[in-house]
Amino acid sequence: MRRYPASVKIIDARRWVFSNIQSLSSGAALFTGPRSHSSSISMKQFLSAPEIGTGGAMTLPGRYFTSTEVFAEERARIFQRQWLCAGRADAISRPGDYFLRTVGADSVIVLRDATGGIRAFHNVCRHRGTRLCEAAAGRFSKSIQCPYHAWTFALDGSLIGAPSMDELADFDRADYPLHVVQTAIWEGFIFLRIEEMPDIPFEESHAPLMARLSRFSLPVLKTVEQREYTVRANWKLLFENYSECYHCPTVHPALVELSPADSGENDLVAGAFLGGFMVVRRPGGSMSLSGEACATSLGDLPAEDRQRVYYYSIFPNMLLSLHHDYVMFHTLWPEAPDRTRVECAWLFHPDAMDRADFRPKDGVEFWDITNRQDWHICEQSQLGVASSAYTPGPYSPRDSISAAFDREYLRVMG
Repeated sequence: MRRYPASVKIIDARRWVFSNIQSLSSGAALFTGPRSHSSSISMKQFLSAPEIGTGGAMTLPGRYFTSTEVFAEERARIFQRQWLCAGRADAISRPGDYFLRTVGADSVIVLRDATGGIRAFHNVCRHRGTRLCEAAAGRFSKSIQCPYHAWTFALDGSLIGAPSMDELADFDRADYPLHVVQTAIWEGFIFLRIEEMPDIPFEESHAPLMARLSRFSLPVLKTVEQREYTVRANWKLLFENYSECYHCPTVHPALVELSPADSGENDLVAGAFLGGFMVVRRPGGSMSLSGEACATSLGDLPAEDRQRVYYYSIFPNMLLSLHHDYVMFHTLWPEAPDRTRVECAWLFHPDAMDRADFRPKDGVEFWDITNRQDWHICEQSQLGVASSAYTPGPYSPRDSISAAFDREYLRVMG
């Protein structure tokens, strides 16, 4: 039996958005500007989730998680126009190395060129539009050749070979380079933007991140393990789940043994970059099956960082978790309103790898178990929000970062 009046059939999303934004405007004061980039972050810059507040925010209406129309609009407004984390630069270490990224209908080649620079191009031949390469990753020798009519492109995207086209009057190879996709590099991570936007540079749009995490030696870290998951849930549910530990006592009992669920404090609490730290109970310990560090420290970290894990979400597709002994990051690739492909990687300092105390599986397997717990509960949430009985509920005071994610999402969606 339904537990709400029969007359309540549909949530008016526009009215809901307006009321949520109105209530949030009177909520707790938020940190919105860039923080200090010193190697040690002052505790005064952090707020607990209840201190941040939700301003009475409600969860999103169901159609935001189930509608094909909303999903199409997200692809156009968010995943075509926003900077997406594509992966690590160490995945393409030599000239000619490449990997593919699929964003909606677009396939993108990310490669290292002959000079050692990183470039990205649409995986589309300039002749008839054929896909230039099919393998998800590999290495080009010195050029990229279309398998259809053998048009050939240099690693800088210029057209260097087009059989029989010289017989065509006024044909100029310089007019047909590969279509460029914008790239940016931050701390060893590659970012892409599919649609060229008349926007401020990456360094300005991502200013709150620029030197914030430099103490973790991110550019030199090496990928030791990668795993891929297919989650039968909307990508936003994964972001919202990552942004709070309100669920941790019931969903992650092993996690709360290592890190108290209410220990979180946040220094990025509004906008595209959200998160902060949680405390590790054991001094010098880490998030691992044993509860101990599984590698040497990532750098000359201050004492407080050796008993914390920092969790940051970078809108719209990156989740970054920084431990003192390793880094884990997720990239989210929405495939349907109710399906998200998640890639997860674990990074370690190269100096740790030849030591006897290097035990990467201790951290990898802990988070693989935890990831799967999260994916399962998100799939259960997806089933619930698709029900005719679902109506938005109030965010808990401990959900304030999830509410902040919703605000940013609604802002970008216009």
